[in-house]
Amino acid sequence: MKLAPVPITLSNCAKTFRGTRVLEPLELAIGAGETLVLLGPSGCGKTTTLRIIAGLETPDAGGRVCFGDDDVTALPIERRAVGMVFQNYALFPNLSVRGNIGYGLKIRRVAADETRRRVDELLAMMRLTEHADKAVDQLSGGQRQRVALARAIAPRPRVLLLDEPLTALDARLRDALRGEMNALLRELGITTVYVTHDQAEAMELGDRIVVMSAGRIEQTGTPRDIYYRPANRAVAQFIGTVNRLAGSWRDGLLTTAGGAVPAAYAAACAPTQQSATARHDTSMQPGARAQHGASTQHSASMHHSASTQHSASSQHSAPVQHSAPTQHSAPVAAQPAAQTVHPTHEVFFRPEDAWLADPSSAQLRGTVEHAAFLGERTRLTIGGAAPDALIVDVAGRVELARGTPVGLSIAPHALLALS
Repeated sequence: MKLAPVPITLSNCAKTFRGTRVLEPLELAIGAGETLVLLGPSGCGKTTTLRIIAGLETPDAGGRVCFGDDDVTALPIERRAVGMVFQNYALFPNLSVRGNIGYGLKIRRVAADETRRRVDELLAMMRLTEHADKAVDQLSGGQRQRVALARAIAPRPRVLLLDEPLTALDARLRDALRGEMNALLRELGITTVYVTHDQAEAMELGDRIVVMSAGRIEQTGTPRDIYYRPANRAVAQFIGTVNRLAGSWRDGLLTTAGGAVPAAYAAACAPTQQSATARHDTSMQPGARAQHGASTQHSASMHHSASTQHSASSQHSAPVQHSAPTQHSAPVAAQPAAQTVHPTHEVFFRPEDAWLADPSSAQLRGTVEHAAFLGERTRLTIGGAAPDALIVDVAGRVELARGTPVGLSIAPHALLALS
């Protein structure tokens, strides 16, 4: 099944409830066939934005919502041709699986033969054929999620809207269904807006991510842009883990509690003019879906693979001896921009962009405060190397006791200067 995609444009869309502004005026353009993820903490405005697109909320005066060339601002949800999947799925307990999937077609008075054909197609697509006549309360959480998705796309909507559809599932099932949903959205080719607070979901599913905070858009970009070139520290701290190095500048070095790191790249690694304006990037370039589709699963787990590369030699050498990362395992530095380092003399880096080294020659020295074994990696908390404790990811087989002295080096081109 392939659905006809339509672009979406939000112009000057704000929302006020009882005198309280919950969504600041925003401009957003979503490409036809794009999967756009609205990401942020609770209360950031992402669900309000989704409800405005759906027609469940009306923007404040002056706001406009367009599907292609059609201004749908004043249209209710039933006239916008949207499919929607809610967090609790909202399935009808008195209907079978087949009845739930075909409900929208029945309401639209689609012919019985066509309804059966579409429902059968969706049952097969969702691997639910053998459950067609079951009541929904006989299904697992993952099966209910697939019924809700099938019901949403049965009427062949122009836009698919998903409001945290995986939140209620356990972690293992959520991971499995995330991959299935990603493949399904690519197959359908439908314009999709997906709301979540889960970073892994956003990284894997989104062609682009909109990071929101306090009713505003902080940054819009591809998963790699958001992760490697965050627009500010709020974005960097929300997406993944980020370390802070504070100190004073001395002869091109940032000198801190446990040593000094070369900081010549700090300005270059700050957001460039292109990435600094990414929060205003409201259109998707042709072909972006295909390009991102090839790398989206890698993006979702990039910090795991990078940390494994950094410490791949740990099994064959002393625990604190690790080879420096290869060129491809760290973020590519952005081009230098006319921007100075933050006046408080601090830079930031990701846990996978540092590696353990011989303390006698390392840039920084500290001690292990905590080691969390996470299976494929061990996450170390290093104290004494900087004013704040630093988080470093190494291979899972590395075992270091609390209090072990360690050296730490950081890829200079991975340093970020953030406002």
